[in-house]
Amino acid sequence: MKKGILYGIGAYALWGFFPIYWKLLHHVPAIQLIGHRIGWSFILLAAFILASKQWTDFRATFTPRTIRIYLIAALLIGVNWLVYVWAVNADFVVETSLGYFINPLLSVLLGVIILREKLRPAQWIPIVIAAAGVIYLTVIYGSLPWIALTLAFTFGFYGLVKKVAPLSSLYGLTLETGILFIPAAGYLIFTEFNGTGAFLHTGFTSDLLMIGAGLVTTVPLLMFASAAKQIPLSFVGVLQYIAPTIQFLLGVFLYKEPFDQSHLIGFGLVWVALIIFWIENLIYHRTPITPLPELGEG
Repeated sequence: MKKGILYGIGAYALWGFFPIYWKLLHHVPAIQLIGHRIGWSFILLAAFILASKQWTDFRATFTPRTIRIYLIAALLIGVNWLVYVWAVNADFVVETSLGYFINPLLSVLLGVIILREKLRPAQWIPIVIAAAGVIYLTVIYGSLPWIALTLAFTFGFYGLVKKVAPLSSLYGLTLETGILFIPAAGYLIFTEFNGTGAFLHTGFTSDLLMIGAGLVTTVPLLMFASAAKQIPLSFVGVLQYIAPTIQFLLGVFLYKEPFDQSHLIGFGLVWVALIIFWIENLIYHRTPITPLPELGEG
């Protein structure tokens, strides 16, 4: 279990420090960065599957239903990656952190709306408080915090799709990046021919970082998959706040993004909501519940 905890902390810490990596490539258009992220991720994952002699098993998973599910997942994660990288390099690191702070609560709400899951009465309290925080920030910004909401919604729906997806993390991510590989590669080839491509034209360091986008994408995901198998899901839920916390601190203290008292109130409401949500969940799962025989254990 100790190894699982270390894998989990490592995965979320790497995700938390992502802004530093993408900032090193601020001179490359976000859509090109996503093209490289998709392309090199797929190449790396496919090479791993081939090297581990799993390609036949991987190919056997290709069914019309599987392709449809992962096509939706691929589109959602593609939009999420694009908005995130663009926002980081446009100096909205703090707002990206907000998206991942509210994501757990949004995921719960999506479960209620789409999967018809039932919330305990106390679980509505943090959702209402978080909504108040988003509304307050909307007033402060003068518009909806669309970056945070886009990241939260795309990742929330991505989580819903993955909940019914049949493949392992390795096979699933390989199929998702494989679906996006052809349009991504096509776009990168197009930029090369029209003279706007960054790869091989912006220096050796930039080229290495663009290739490395595949590595920094796959390594934390594989670490997370390993952690999820070894530690309780409730503990994973606690660890997930490492990433947005690091991103928030980077945005405020390293990149000096604006964060005044008004922003603190809006973020504070979201943080209070998360604390209440976590405490309620902890208390509920530690309270012994005697099942009713006639109703079954649902």
